[in-house]
Amino acid sequence: MSPEHYFSPSVSSLPSSLASSHFSLSFSPFFLLHAMASSSSLKHHQNYSLNGFTTPTKKTKLSFISDSEIQSEFSHHDQTIARINNGSFGSCPQSVISAQQNFQLQFLRQPDHFYFNTLKPSILHSRSIIKSLVNAQSVDEISLVDNATTAAAIVLQNCAWGFNEGRFNKGDVAVMLHYAYGAVKKSVHAYVTRAGGEVIEVHLPFPIASKEEIVTEFRKALARGKENGKKKVRLAVIDHVTSMPSVTIPVKELVKICREEGVDQVFVDAAHGIGCVDVDVRDIGADFYTSNLHKWFFCPPSVAFLYCRKRGEEDKGGDLHHPVVSHEYGNGLAVESAWIGTRDYSAQLVVPSVLEFLNRFEGGIEGIKKRNHEKVVEMGEMLVKAWGTNLGSPPEMCGSMIMVGLPACLGISNDPDTLKLRSHLREHFQVEVPIYFRAPVDGEVDPITGYARISHQVYNKVEDYYRFRDAVNQLVSDGFTCASLSN
Repeated sequence: MSPEHYFSPSVSSLPSSLASSHFSLSFSPFFLLHAMASSSSLKHHQNYSLNGFTTPTKKTKLSFISDSEIQSEFSHHDQTIARINNGSFGSCPQSVISAQQNFQLQFLRQPDHFYFNTLKPSILHSRSIIKSLVNAQSVDEISLVDNATTAAAIVLQNCAWGFNEGRFNKGDVAVMLHYAYGAVKKSVHAYVTRAGGEVIEVHLPFPIASKEEIVTEFRKALARGKENGKKKVRLAVIDHVTSMPSVTIPVKELVKICREEGVDQVFVDAAHGIGCVDVDVRDIGADFYTSNLHKWFFCPPSVAFLYCRKRGEEDKGGDLHHPVVSHEYGNGLAVESAWIGTRDYSAQLVVPSVLEFLNRFEGGIEGIKKRNHEKVVEMGEMLVKAWGTNLGSPPEMCGSMIMVGLPACLGISNDPDTLKLRSHLREHFQVEVPIYFRAPVDGEVDPITGYARISHQVYNKVEDYYRFRDAVNQLVSDGFTCASLSN
């Protein structure tokens, strides 16, 4: 079945309320997918005229997913753990796991049929949904890869080729945030520095008070990169949501500054993007944008999308290539990424099932995102009030994660202390939460040197955060310090 045929459903495949011969609107693929996924609720809650939607004839209460159904979807989680760390590995509901297992069994049952008839159209199906969700112009701009680190390697590999092929001058610059994800920071150095480029880091304060602080430091870094016109900034790597410490970055403003300052290309690393913060790739305006789908979008690990802005109608990403070269090399990045050898592609195929899961919630993905933000801010403010500390950023600079100051008396003095305390909380209090060490500034008195990054996802309960609060209160009451923990 060709991709074109795959996205041209017959009238009989549509919900009956859309299948009228008089209903002549042209549907986008995303609308069709959404309509078919939600057909049962549509036919109960909407009527259609010859010209489309009409007002319902009677009020019918919409039925959304219940608390008990949410808990059932995540019943495979360890119920003894207060899991307030969705940001690290994400979460996947049972209905999506079942869909993934179905794809896995299809492949194992008859791999040839799966390869020739199911795999490529299913990946295209997923890419089309993501294209609509992030407002890309074309499905050709969306590739599916393993994770955001793989996407970074694709972009950075292309940058390194610019140095190796003489398009860039030795000493030209790549700029990235000091708080960039560790693996991406190492990738930037591995590709750019080795090829002859220079890497400049944007040092940001923490705690942070406003987005203006970020803008100011970013402008300073770009000025250093240009060095009075002697060098050129070839690539800016900007996080949308930094990992540790977690802060939402004003990416649209920083991309605009890059355009004004003549930066060649901008890559937004949004590992925590889709499902956590607003993502509109055309509005953001970057050349490249990647986000994991297993963090906040409920896919199983691991899968991410990489958006590459088209530079013309014929552009299919020919200058970019997947680091794993296989039979599809030269057919465009999206096609190359869809086959990199025999492996399990099932995580890339369940996006339609994720969409069905999201549509069970009031407001869909937007409603989930809004409620997660409101709840994580509420829980963060409850914790800092209990401990007499502070948040790491204003509420408007966080998505579904927020940094919460820990009592200074815990004696967090280095990065190893954060790992020991994290293990102690897991093993003795059944709380899973990552902790960040903030080096004190000269002259500070009793500085807060430890911050916990708490997340909120649909499966979390207020009791999870109370357990964390009570655990820290118990440690303080006992006179605990990190120095008492062995290596």
